[in-house]
Amino acid sequence: MVNLPVGLQADAVIFDFDGVIVDTEPLHYKSFQRILEPLGFGFSWQEYVDTYMGFDDRDAFREAFAVHNRPLDAETLHSLVEQKAQVFQTVIQDGLTVYTGVTELIKKLHHCRVPLAISSGALRSDIAPILRQLGITHCFEVIVSADDVAKSKPDPESYRLASEKLNELAGTTLARTIAIEDTPAGIAAAKGAGLPVIGITNSYPKEFISDATVVIDSLVELLPFVHS
Repeated sequence: MVNLPVGLQADAVIFDFDGVIVDTEPLHYKSFQRILEPLGFGFSWQEYVDTYMGFDDRDAFREAFAVHNRPLDAETLHSLVEQKAQVFQTVIQDGLTVYTGVTELIKKLHHCRVPLAISSGALRSDIAPILRQLGITHCFEVIVSADDVAKSKPDPESYRLASEKLNELAGTTLARTIAIEDTPAGIAAAKGAGLPVIGITNSYPKEFISDATVVIDSLVELLPFVHS
């Protein structure tokens, strides 16, 4: 167990991925535009922040088609998701922005044998190469991605699955499994799964994520935790 400087105790920690570990939201936005603009379904960055951020790829495409009153069958949706995943692999080659303190925090928690998980609306194929690039793949016992769930955040399914897997592996409890999130949808999902949530102001101002148990401005604030 660790005592976090924000007044929470953690037997395990579940990290969101986009917007918490790496700033991939602009890269996802660029990837969506490359697919949707030729269809006439493009949207602004502000629309992405207001509506699409926090959705997994499936729900983002569903929303884009719904806005234009266009039907979207399962086969077309599958094709769009595959196309976007391929584009994303190209886009990330332009470089990644890693949030200050995050790799240090992950490695320190792992060194203290705190079980770690990822609960993300991204595809596993989006997550895996970035974790390898950062050298932190080995730190995570559990990864729940969009491939593993039927519904995206704010539905709590991904956090329920991640916390259940951590419990199976390490006997963790909900009360001391801490989620770290950057979006209102993610915070709602984690709370819906019964988890305390640390909200981080990477993507939204504090007032937009005030439903979190605690709100911080940087993961650096968690680095002075005490291992007991």
